[in-house]
Amino acid sequence: MATTIYQATLAFAQALDQTDPLRKYRDQFHLPLQENGDPAIYLCGNSLGLQPKTTRAAIEQELLDWQTYGVEGHFHAERPWMPYHEFLTQAMAKVVGAKPIEVVVMNTLSVNLHLMMVSFYRPTATRHKILIEYDAFPSDKYAVASQLKFHGYDPADSLIELKARPGEVCLRMEDIEATIAKEGAEIALVMLGNTNYYTGQFFDMRQITEWGHAQGCVVGFDCAHGAGNVALNLHDSGADFAVWCTYKYLNSGPGSLGGCFVHERHAHNKDLPRFTGLWGHNKATRFGMRDGFDPIPGVEAWQLSNPPILSMAAILASLKIYDEVGIEQLVAKSRKLTGYLEYLIKELGFSAIEIITPESPSERGCQLSIQVKSADQNLYKKITAAGVIADWREPDVIRVAPVPLYNSYEEVYRFVKILKTEMDHD
Repeated sequence: MATTIYQATLAFAQALDQTDPLRKYRDQFHLPLQENGDPAIYLCGNSLGLQPKTTRAAIEQELLDWQTYGVEGHFHAERPWMPYHEFLTQAMAKVVGAKPIEVVVMNTLSVNLHLMMVSFYRPTATRHKILIEYDAFPSDKYAVASQLKFHGYDPADSLIELKARPGEVCLRMEDIEATIAKEGAEIALVMLGNTNYYTGQFFDMRQITEWGHAQGCVVGFDCAHGAGNVALNLHDSGADFAVWCTYKYLNSGPGSLGGCFVHERHAHNKDLPRFTGLWGHNKATRFGMRDGFDPIPGVEAWQLSNPPILSMAAILASLKIYDEVGIEQLVAKSRKLTGYLEYLIKELGFSAIEIITPESPSERGCQLSIQVKSADQNLYKKITAAGVIADWREPDVIRVAPVPLYNSYEEVYRFVKILKTEMDHD
């Protein structure tokens, strides 16, 4: 992609908005308002995406069908509830770059991660270690540590944590490769976040998977900060499994269901150990009730229970937008929009500010993590009072994420002006 020449002016930002092919989608989302009634500058889609305006109608349709049909809504609702999760599969598969047989929407992220580790973390006396980032999101570290303990291993001995080099924040790919090469014979599972929540660093999943598989390791990824943000290409990555949530970049609402990927090479392996439930059983005989468990081919076999329809309705409303736009257009705007934010921050020239997210667009999504040296939360509180909704992470990082579906270039410009004003006052 050709390098964009940016300018640090309001007129330039507004001109970018006028030629933005995705500009109409901003009006399809509810924007939080400040006390004065003006829209806030919402740069927190990496924590919770905004509500599509179609979400309410999607949920109300299910409420109406429940009111009208009762239990018969499983078969006679406008979108019958019995196969409802299937209405999400095609669009979700496109978002994460997978085949439909590899993707299902179910449970929440940590639940899905545990279910995947039941099947894919199979420790032995000689191969029992799990490789994870030192600075992985805490829920992932809790999950893998508990799995180690469940199998009788001490995380102090069996959990390998990838740390950045002294004086650095992001991991180097060559260090990941070296660790896998050195420890690979004892690693049962490589389990990384594909996009780090703190730094925003996006890892080359295909390369990591190749390194892991070459050493006989199973490889999985937490894509919570990648799904709907970057081109994941999960099938081509070769990863054995992946999990993600849908309430961040996929705008499905607080605590909504997550997604799960299992590579198609595992699709017909009925001998894989797994926790099972009714919804993973052969659909043709599911209600025979007395048959032994017969797994559905593909990732659907990991389903446990019938899904919460109201949550899935919200996901469906959001996925319709993603299906219309396509991940390619989203990534194209994201790189330009995030690049503009990066340019404006650097133009400020404050020595106290450093962007710790990788500079290369191929190594990040739309999140930039701004480190404010020797800072407490005061600066964050000031920009919040000025109408910015962002995110603070200890000890000194403000995370901002200009989401291509609903954030504008002018908003990015105004955010940096607010940041400069508050920095000048300190």
